[in-house]
Amino acid sequence: MEISINQPSIQRKSALIAGVSLLIMVFASFFSFGFVHGNLVVEGDPNATFHNIRTSTVLFQAEILGWLMILITDILVAWAFYLFLKPTNKYLSLLAAWFRLIYTAVLGMAILNLLIVLLLAKSAVPNSYLPIEQVPGQMMLYLEAFQSIWSIGLLIFGGHLMMIGYMVFQSESIPKVIGLLLLLASIGYIFINVSNLFDWQNIEIISILTAIFQIPMIAGELGFGIWLLFKGGKLPRER
Repeated sequence: MEISINQPSIQRKSALIAGVSLLIMVFASFFSFGFVHGNLVVEGDPNATFHNIRTSTVLFQAEILGWLMILITDILVAWAFYLFLKPTNKYLSLLAAWFRLIYTAVLGMAILNLLIVLLLAKSAVPNSYLPIEQVPGQMMLYLEAFQSIWSIGLLIFGGHLMMIGYMVFQSESIPKVIGLLLLLASIGYIFINVSNLFDWQNIEIISILTAIFQIPMIAGELGFGIWLLFKGGKLPRER
């Protein structure tokens, strides 16, 4: 007996999973990186960073929890994107999923550095095995390691978005503007993180281009997530 698979139902379910996961990811990212990390970590000032994290360990723990939520939702999005875009391009959707999973693994390695930072903040007490004057420098080193490892992951993520954007252009049901935003976002991720890793010196040009790319980088996946949530996988009569 042959069992038929309801393809529209699978696409709708995968679209909902991807849409919800992307929205959770966006808010978790704004909280963990935009709010907590941006306020606690003072670039070039290990002592101020150490003081901020040591006096706000609960907030820093919340940041780490946010990163773990991002990691889990990234895995869900990789799987859901594959199912949703498989009818458009079976092999490219599979490759894109593997790129996102590799990025997720790199992100997991980056998060481990934040756990070490948390341990350093908790161990910086009198009679600790580590002299307190050494803690700020070591803490900043692990924070920089987090940023560098994450930047490597975001290069892979940029390749993932480039494939997703291309498949969106191939699709007849997804608005082309979303594909354009995703492609621009992929270029932005690659450019910004290459400049971060190689420490390019022309700060003004990099800052201007970063500001320009921020729009598609935010609107690309967020817009795709909203479209998936409300329109993805629906039959024409459902619209």
